[in-house]
Amino acid sequence: MHAIKSRSISIRRACRLFVISESCYRHQSKLTDENAVIADWLLRLAYANKTWEFGLCFLFLRNLKGFSWNHKRVYRIYRLLELNLRIRPKRRLRRAVPAALSVPLSQNEVWSMDFMHDTLQSGRSYRVFNVIDDFNREGLVAEVDLSLPAERVTCALDRIIEWRGKPKALRCDNGPEYISHKLKSWAASKQIDLLYIQPGQPQQNAYIERFNRTMRYEFLSQHLFKTIEEVQDWSTKWLWQYNHQRPHMGLNGLTPTQKLKMVA
Repeated sequence: MHAIKSRSISIRRACRLFVISESCYRHQSKLTDENAVIADWLLRLAYANKTWEFGLCFLFLRNLKGFSWNHKRVYRIYRLLELNLRIRPKRRLRRAVPAALSVPLSQNEVWSMDFMHDTLQSGRSYRVFNVIDDFNREGLVAEVDLSLPAERVTCALDRIIEWRGKPKALRCDNGPEYISHKLKSWAASKQIDLLYIQPGQPQQNAYIERFNRTMRYEFLSQHLFKTIEEVQDWSTKWLWQYNHQRPHMGLNGLTPTQKLKMVA
């Protein structure tokens, strides 16, 4: 451009002198409106889901919203927006590789259940009782209350069975609620097997442990609740989003409900 203006030579001659093609000189980048749309979607996803990295954002746009944008293009805009999270390397101890968990071939073969603990703003602790279907990692219930004895566990399971059907087996740890006579009697009356993991081996209950980590990282640790009613309301909303809108890496980027529809 400088040589053409200062020396008053033609574009063709200038291109020959600098050994570039005329098409390269005349090319102008075309900024499409789609880039703004992609940026808007990424910003909204990053604001609504502060723990999602690029992989989950891209799978949400591809599998949930049906956009056909190339992942390189989306990632380039993702980096320009500086949304990439810093990954801190962790030093891990070498441990024996646990036996691989069997993946059920249909729903209601095995459910996994576990408890979580957290505190309200006042410092009072509460509990969360989670149940998932190992087949499609679907969250079946997130029961929240200040106290959840064995009676509440069986009541929650009865409510799930009413709309989803009965499982063949329930996987759990050796907590007092799970080894109680009430739960064992309830399971025997329903003809449901109780699969207890070995003490100190949480990897044998890996599906629900992974669900608990996601719930802790994306929901419980993101908010400070004043009342137990607030936790109950938010847990219901989060569970629906987890089942219907959050891509699951263990399901090849599908949501639990998409996985279930594929085999229906």
